[in-house]
Amino acid sequence: MQYISYSHNTPLIKQNHQSQSNRDRYQESKIMKLAVISVVVLLVILVAWPVSASRKDLPRSGGYGGDDDDDTKSWFPLDNLLSLNYYDRICPDFEKIVDRKVREWTKSDSSLGPALLRLIFHDCGVTGCDASVLLDYEGTERRSSASKSLRGFELIDDIKSEMEKSCPGLVSCADILTSASRAATVQLGGPYWPNVYGRRDSKNSYARDVEKVPSGRRDVTALLETFQSYGLNILDLVVLSGAHTIGKAYCGTIQSRLYNYNATNGSDPSIDPKYADYLRRRCRWASETVELDAVTPAVFDNQYYINLQKHMGVLSTDQELVKDPRTAPLVKAFAEQPPQMFRQQFAVSMAKLVNVGVLTGEDRVGEIRKVCSKSNSRAY
Repeated sequence: MQYISYSHNTPLIKQNHQSQSNRDRYQESKIMKLAVISVVVLLVILVAWPVSASRKDLPRSGGYGGDDDDDTKSWFPLDNLLSLNYYDRICPDFEKIVDRKVREWTKSDSSLGPALLRLIFHDCGVTGCDASVLLDYEGTERRSSASKSLRGFELIDDIKSEMEKSCPGLVSCADILTSASRAATVQLGGPYWPNVYGRRDSKNSYARDVEKVPSGRRDVTALLETFQSYGLNILDLVVLSGAHTIGKAYCGTIQSRLYNYNATNGSDPSIDPKYADYLRRRCRWASETVELDAVTPAVFDNQYYINLQKHMGVLSTDQELVKDPRTAPLVKAFAEQPPQMFRQQFAVSMAKLVNVGVLTGEDRVGEIRKVCSKSNSRAY
């Protein structure tokens, strides 16, 4: 534990005839200062204790987890919490490897950055941040029709392969995905947030669970109910929707808004007419893509909210945020305030999202996969 030293440089003026009352007041002041310092130090110790607890039972090399593995007795923070410094001793280059690999892949394909951010949303939004979206066999989330447009799996596999060389059996795919999504966001110019680690990977994945992920056609009430089930609030809903300041959408997801909307032979009236005309020209085919932010698609800023104010939301769920009285004031605030306000709150909300429904070493249903696309029982 790092200790903070305090020094007092207040000059003492010697007086030959200092009264007893002055000396008493000085002593009382000194005692009060010491008492305040003691309380502060005590609070620091209490807050830091779950993170700085003893690590004498750190996971050993080759500990892949599972019901019968010895590493189920490994050290984990108190109260089933994750830890900021979980990999400091067992895999100190963990985040360096992730950052380097993400940079290598996004350098050749810049669209992978937004793809990784979307991938973590789809993972955490189903059964929690447990890497269940990475499992790839018949009947998994990844094989669901709603997951067909997800990307970034090969990048995660590459990172995992590198981790197995440096720290075999110690780094979970869930932690890799969590770290990679932040690295991609930062490299896109987005904010940094502190990640805690120690997640385990789920052993199962079911396509039917993907229905829990908010779709582009839900209303605000349905979205809010989903977010509340994660332990997130209405501010988190509006802020995390701001991830649409980068990335693209497949035209197939918005064609119902552009052609014969509600059997009217026209477009959704909530879309600016000129913008609707632009989208119709871009989206003649369902397989085409369109930028979610038509103004600054490559910049992580608050332009998304400005676009919504101008009725330029690509997805119906985006435009609903302006129409609903519960969310409209928040959209207006983020549109009118400096971009830094959105960036700071995005970091706060992301730090909450990536801790939804995590599995740790105390959860015997989890494991550390050898291969991210397969549970250990299927890896042979």
